[in-house]
Amino acid sequence: MKKIFCSAALISTIVFSVVTSSFAQTAVKPETAELILPAKFKSVLLVQNIGKARHIIITPQGGIYVRLAKPVDKKGTLFLQESNGKAIVKNGFGNYGGTGIYTKDGYLYSSSNQEIFRYKLNANNEVIDPDAPEKIVTGLIERGQHETKSLVLDNDGNLYVNIGAYLNSCQEKDRQKGSMGIPGCPVLDSAGGIWMFKANKLNQGYNDGIRYATGLRNVVGLDWNQQNNQLFVMQHGRDQLHDIFPDLYTVQQSALNPAECMYALKKDDNAGWPYLYYDYEQHKKILAPEYGGDGKKEADSKYLEPAAAYPAHMAPNGLLFYTGNQFPAKYKNGAFIAFHGSWNRAPEPQAGYFVVFQPFKDGKPFGNWEVFADNFSGSPKKTASGRADHRPCGLAQGPDGSLYITDDSKGCIYKITYNQ
Repeated sequence: MKKIFCSAALISTIVFSVVTSSFAQTAVKPETAELILPAKFKSVLLVQNIGKARHIIITPQGGIYVRLAKPVDKKGTLFLQESNGKAIVKNGFGNYGGTGIYTKDGYLYSSSNQEIFRYKLNANNEVIDPDAPEKIVTGLIERGQHETKSLVLDNDGNLYVNIGAYLNSCQEKDRQKGSMGIPGCPVLDSAGGIWMFKANKLNQGYNDGIRYATGLRNVVGLDWNQQNNQLFVMQHGRDQLHDIFPDLYTVQQSALNPAECMYALKKDDNAGWPYLYYDYEQHKKILAPEYGGDGKKEADSKYLEPAAAYPAHMAPNGLLFYTGNQFPAKYKNGAFIAFHGSWNRAPEPQAGYFVVFQPFKDGKPFGNWEVFADNFSGSPKKTASGRADHRPCGLAQGPDGSLYITDDSKGCIYKITYNQ
């Protein structure tokens, strides 16, 4: 492993203005611009301070579209162009914040926390009329918790949208000590799963869509696996086992569980939230304490097994299947996962704030995952305390096989390349 130092010379101060000069892209601070990467990989910090950069798309021409959690100067999606190791904001559009963004068949799809829009692209994959998007889906539930709407498209004209559960574990009193689970969990009728809509039909609502998969507390990272033509998602596991049931779980057990899980989904799959969680230490589906569990009772076998499991509370916000040829062969068709970082592992050290690689074979996880890009936080001490300088969120692949990573803390975009 080696450290890559991104000096202030990598980026100059640029001020872009469409109407005003709100987008100030300032000189890199060297102390926050080091990444630890495998040998022969190189990192460049393309831009920073553009806003809370969430998911990202790179066009075949190398253009960069990035969603902002909150609009800057009334622009929630930015379009950047890369030149000489820097990315320059060329324009922006859409006065709504959000996470999801995707391009397919001549359109750019973009989500707010309640709606899905699409914009027609020209031959250069630039938005033709940014002020007149088509509204594809409307009226999605937003209750102030797990409200982001990540999205992806398949190869058959379908759009998949995460609708996160607005409760931690479907208690009668959310996150309250000893409160039991609501029978039947009514949250699941409109949240806690993946919904499928038609990608080219306007003004769809819940009645027009299909609840494709359920029992998923919250999914931020998701991608379509082209190798086996299947949807994969990364679930954020539930919180506060000890806080809610201190007689059943120690603080250490609560810090280490439940696992953050990858699921390979098919229509009508049920991953089991809120009735179960996946125990990272026991490698088992465990009945949730809100529904009669004691930390040992196994859940009903009817619920979906995870495709892979990762340490607790690290918040997987990005998932990308690597299909490029620039990186060594072992990366081909494997998955990169951006872990945003934990907040609730105390008194254990906080964890995450890195991008990992999960090898795949024949369309399934194969072998152990490994940390690929680390030190977004700035130091081990900042990781342990949870006071990270940067928090990776979105992932994208460039036309040449480069890997792009967003940071929604300082508004950065990193580019990682491999030098043979």
